[in-house]
Amino acid sequence: MKLKEIVEQLNLEILAGDTNLDLDINGGYVSDILSDVMAKAQQGDLWITNQAHQNVVALAFFRRLTGVIITDNINPEPEALEKAIEHRIPLLKTQQSAFDVVGQLYQMGIRGKK
Repeated sequence: MKLKEIVEQLNLEILAGDTNLDLDINGGYVSDILSDVMAKAQQGDLWITNQAHQNVVALAFFRRLTGVIITDNINPEPEALEKAIEHRIPLLKTQQSAFDVVGQLYQMGIRGKK
C-alpha cells in the first residue's frame, strides 16, 4: 500500500514530505519510546507516535521509515518540522488517538512485524 492511500483514507494533514507520498508501506510501528523504535522499527515502516520533537525526525531518517504520524492533534516543534522538510520525511498529523489510528491501519492490512 502507498503512503498517499493512507493519507487519503485517514484524512491526515501533511506537514512535510509531500513529495514522498508514493512510498510503499511495509508495516507499522507504534511507540512513544525512542529506544523501542530504534530497536524494533524496520525500514519502510510507518511510525505512529505522539512525540513531536526533532529526534523523531532524526530517528525516522536513520531507520529509513516511510513516514511518521503524529496523533492527538499535537503540533511538531518548529525544529522537527524544519528537519522533516530538509530530509523530505513525510510528517503527518491527525486529531485521532494512536489507538484509533493503529486500528484503522490494521483494518487496511498494515501489520507490525514480530
